[in-house]
Amino acid sequence: MSSLTEKDRPIVQLLLSTGTCPRCVLRFCCVGSQLLYRHPHQDLMKDLQEFLKNSQEKEDTVCLDAADPPCKRIRLEHSREEGADDLNLNGAVPQLPSAGRGNTAMESSAGKVCNVCLGILQEFCEADFVKKVCQKVNTADYQFTSFVFSVSLPPQLSVRERAAWLGVKQQIRATACPDCFKPAKNKQSVFTRMAVIKALERIKEEDFLKHFPCPPSSPKNLCDALEIQCNNGAVFVAGRYNKYSRNLPQTPWIIDGERKLESSVEELISEHLMAEFKADSFNFSSSGREDVDVRTLGNGRPFAMELVNPHRIHFTAEEMKRLQQAINDSSDKIQVRDLQLVTREAIGRMKEGEEEKTKTYSALIWTDKAIQREDIAFLDDIKELKLDQKTPLRVLHRRPLAVRCRLIHTMKSEYIDEHHFRLHLKTQAGTYIKEFVHGDFGRTKPNIGSLLNRTADILELDVESVDVDWPPTLAD
Repeated sequence: MSSLTEKDRPIVQLLLSTGTCPRCVLRFCCVGSQLLYRHPHQDLMKDLQEFLKNSQEKEDTVCLDAADPPCKRIRLEHSREEGADDLNLNGAVPQLPSAGRGNTAMESSAGKVCNVCLGILQEFCEADFVKKVCQKVNTADYQFTSFVFSVSLPPQLSVRERAAWLGVKQQIRATACPDCFKPAKNKQSVFTRMAVIKALERIKEEDFLKHFPCPPSSPKNLCDALEIQCNNGAVFVAGRYNKYSRNLPQTPWIIDGERKLESSVEELISEHLMAEFKADSFNFSSSGREDVDVRTLGNGRPFAMELVNPHRIHFTAEEMKRLQQAINDSSDKIQVRDLQLVTREAIGRMKEGEEEKTKTYSALIWTDKAIQREDIAFLDDIKELKLDQKTPLRVLHRRPLAVRCRLIHTMKSEYIDEHHFRLHLKTQAGTYIKEFVHGDFGRTKPNIGSLLNRTADILELDVESVDVDWPPTLAD
């Protein structure tokens, strides 16, 4: 455990005399042991007073030719954890002017608001404030197995710490500990912590001294805790969905602020997940997407949903099955399968190698000129057909203009009548099937129209499989 040594005594005495609280004193002395900071403010003050007293007595009695003064120890009695170490006080004693000795330092700090932390480490580290935080967590009604306690601090603390350190440097010429202070980010003001820190890094010491007292003056009032917030880590749910409607978008369809259709796949699924997990919001993602008029059949399309700040996080496999059934019973437009809890890292598997994955489609095609079975039979023999697809006109408003090379791995035709046939395709993920059929005014080459030497259009399209081996299949 880190401990105070005799070389720390002048720093301790100077800081206490200028109104710095015991916990900030320990920070400036690079004490890293969390155990010490847990002791009550008043006990720490007494311990530091005892430290200075013992150090002074040692200085008064030590012989000038003594090589190593005897080790002194201070036992911290209050709230000591079993087996904890004592605070070791070793080392040589540097000389200080006599005016800086005695109890003057203690009298200067007693009852004052800390000039460095503005009282944050005086009040908010005490048992009463910890109880307030615990009460907030209990009333927030969260399920959790572990927690992280984070604090957003005023940016001016960085300025005060710099001023205090310059005061120590000027009067004692101590060497700085570069890793002592690592403030957390705060993005709620123009004067963000990082902006303040960058400014402090650039300003010259002589310029800083012109604008700010070193050491900093003690404020009259304690810093207030504006708000205590509770947030839970995100939970991730994955599964596969089938879409049976040709009038249902994957995500809310809103154009110029106006909703076009009343619901979406995302909303039909999220409504139940949000209610059961008691989450604040969600983020939906999937392995590709289908158009509003395209059905997704077969084993369905993999999807994942991030539930933000959920209050409930523990679900058994049986509870997830019931939740899946509730989603399926709520609508005949979609069905969900393999609904399960996953990790954030596992979701990456859904996106891995997405361009190399294959998808299978079924397209109902119309031709302007009459066809016979033999007119389309040659399509079955075409393998690994290379396409150049310029960004379709229908998505040009939301995707950059580019020419993408895609593959049609296999095709199998199914004759219906003189003007209709069904085409089963296995393609590279990301292939625009509608444009491959009608050509998109020549923006996709080749296309079914150019291969048949006639005008072709697509009447219906179904996704029959998305060949992504994720999430794991669950037993019924």
